[in-house]
Amino acid sequence: MRNFTWSFLLLFAGMFVSFSQTNGIEKGTYLSTNKGGKIKLNLLENNKYELVFYSGGYEIKGDSLVFLKSTNNKVNIFDLSFVKDKKAKKVKIKFLNPSYYSFYIGTQKGSESVQYQKLSDIKSKVDPEWTNTDLEFEIDKTDFLYLVYEDYDGKSDVNKYALPKDVSEVTINYDLAVLNDLNLIGSFDQKTKELKISDQHGKDPLVFINEKEEKPIKVATIVPVETQIIPKWTYPGKENTLINDDFGSEVVIDSAAAVVEAAPLDATIAPPAYTTYDFKLKIENSLKKAIESTKTASNKFLVVVVDSKNKTAKETFDAFIKEQETQTGYNMYDSYNALYDTYNYYLAGADDKKWLKNNKITNDPSVLVLNGNGDVLAIAKSDLTTQQYQFSYYGDFYKRLQKANAFLSIDKVLKNKKASDSDLISAFNKAALLEASYDYDSDYSVSDPNSTDFVITKTTLDQKEVAQTWKKLIEAHQKDKAVNMYLAETIIKEIKNQGFTKQLFSTDRILNDTDFLAIDYLLNHSEDIENNRADFNSKQGELHTVGNVVSEISDALQQNLYLSQDGVSGEMNKEKINSIYKKIIASGKGNFDVYRNYFYYLSQIQEKDDSNITYLKEFSTYFDNTLAGPSPIEKLDAIFGGLDSSSSYSYDGWNSFKLYHSDVCNNAAWTVVLKPQNSNFLKEAIKWSEYSLVISKNNPYYLDTLAQLYYKDGQTQKAIETQVLAVKYITSDVDEETANQMKEVLTKMSNGTY
Repeated sequence: MRNFTWSFLLLFAGMFVSFSQTNGIEKGTYLSTNKGGKIKLNLLENNKYELVFYSGGYEIKGDSLVFLKSTNNKVNIFDLSFVKDKKAKKVKIKFLNPSYYSFYIGTQKGSESVQYQKLSDIKSKVDPEWTNTDLEFEIDKTDFLYLVYEDYDGKSDVNKYALPKDVSEVTINYDLAVLNDLNLIGSFDQKTKELKISDQHGKDPLVFINEKEEKPIKVATIVPVETQIIPKWTYPGKENTLINDDFGSEVVIDSAAAVVEAAPLDATIAPPAYTTYDFKLKIENSLKKAIESTKTASNKFLVVVVDSKNKTAKETFDAFIKEQETQTGYNMYDSYNALYDTYNYYLAGADDKKWLKNNKITNDPSVLVLNGNGDVLAIAKSDLTTQQYQFSYYGDFYKRLQKANAFLSIDKVLKNKKASDSDLISAFNKAALLEASYDYDSDYSVSDPNSTDFVITKTTLDQKEVAQTWKKLIEAHQKDKAVNMYLAETIIKEIKNQGFTKQLFSTDRILNDTDFLAIDYLLNHSEDIENNRADFNSKQGELHTVGNVVSEISDALQQNLYLSQDGVSGEMNKEKINSIYKKIIASGKGNFDVYRNYFYYLSQIQEKDDSNITYLKEFSTYFDNTLAGPSPIEKLDAIFGGLDSSSSYSYDGWNSFKLYHSDVCNNAAWTVVLKPQNSNFLKEAIKWSEYSLVISKNNPYYLDTLAQLYYKDGQTQKAIETQVLAVKYITSDVDEETANQMKEVLTKMSNGTY
């Protein structure tokens, strides 16, 4: 049973429960049939009862009684069901009776940041009068859905679900066993032999059956790909939350102070049976061995516990290790996965006093975190029990350690004149692979000398020095005969504005000369990268997501355009951007996404005479070589079937893919209607416009474009007939102003004043 507070349990223990007069109630033990874990109701002699919420084993150690936590049951407080429809463009969310609880819903595409909204805010928008019990709304297609329940103490249950690509509707039912009022009543159902206990309003009852008639518990068919219990959970933009302290006073929690981001997973919906891998940590018998063991794994840190004054430190440490092994086993599911094996642990002993003194570790107890080189990345003046919640792969603390380690690694190679080429690449790659942390207060300094919070090691870097070193590194690899996949990956992250510059300095920037030189490296090794990326992405113990390199470059150029449009300082080098696109196309590696991004880029760039000549020339070549000819639908289907799995249209589906091509042909043709400077493309524009109507029939916008092109080409009667159709097919989807313009064009064509 989850989320029962101690105050609730204490009040419940002294409560009077009245049952309706039913002859069928027997004395004995009854078991709950809903609300997750089993709750026992014992009806005893002399009209006494017992409600048993927790059970498990215990151990006696000296004078201590240690209760063992149960790890066999994972309770899903959200019950999900899916409806699938491949044609759906949106996902309908139906949240059953959200009531007054604090719920949040989040969406995540791939490894992007999670976008959260408070459910009550959505309710206020779609149902401002709160007339419906259930909440229904739509979201864009997404890979992962996050559902969060936040209790009154500011602790949150965060659940991450993987959505099928063809899901069209998600129904969510909340099933947390919390009774609102403590004035309870009970009733017995003779037919089902169920004993129901609820508040005086009969709401949300607990249902029990006799122990002798126990039935299998219903297991959720859809379970989260990950679940976390997070104190003071928040996300960027979340309003301050009022919670109650132990004395009943309201306390404001700063939403920026504690947040979480889920690590990216290549996950599917887990099966109902939850399998646990029998994971074991290797605890070294010396600090030297513990550091060496950590150094061999690129994703691990070493947690060193100093607690020499505590007589039970060894027992506490061992119990913690056992719990970590269990939780890590859950994450790994049914086989070892090094990605979740993120920490080694070591309990400092008498032999480590010299090392502690040399590193100025004077506080006892304390908890340290080291990297594989033995550098101290974080220290907390507290015991292990206080900090044990931090050591999770999914926690933000791990991301803060990665960032501190990346800063330190780059600082060391910059200062080390003997640093090798591989050292430089490794340091830059480590920084480039950092995930965006939700801990926007990561630069917070602990001013209280008695604070038990972790203090993260800070390293200051010179951005210009870092950029200059990176430039020299790129220049040094221009004549490589074989690709360095770590360098290629680092380049891809950097040109997409997700790399070390963004991670270390939080800076958005326009592509510069070094970036274009780095893109040349990718293009020169494109075949080598494609041949090696599958093995590289599947390296054990590492996380790499290198995509098709041509698509990655195209996406980077598109991102660069967006940044320019958003006002990021710097001038786009249009000449070099054009040359990259042309080089890709000339090589025969220009896939659909490259062309799509290229056409969008060219459509935004006008010539000095305000024409779109370059755009129309390139589009005309693409149309003639790719789209024109008989059986246009079959041609499109062949292109669609060859899309890279990372393409957005591979996800969005066939209908969206068709609509894109009819739209892009219409838009190119429309530029010829609008601008006399483009008149040399009139004949081509008519072909494009006619094609758009083959793909999307009777579209009034496309018909309007084609009619005006016919008129400009001297085909007056054909123009009028086509414009009549444009007006005929006007629907409520066409705004009133546009509809009136279409009608006005028809009038002008008919009376010869167009």
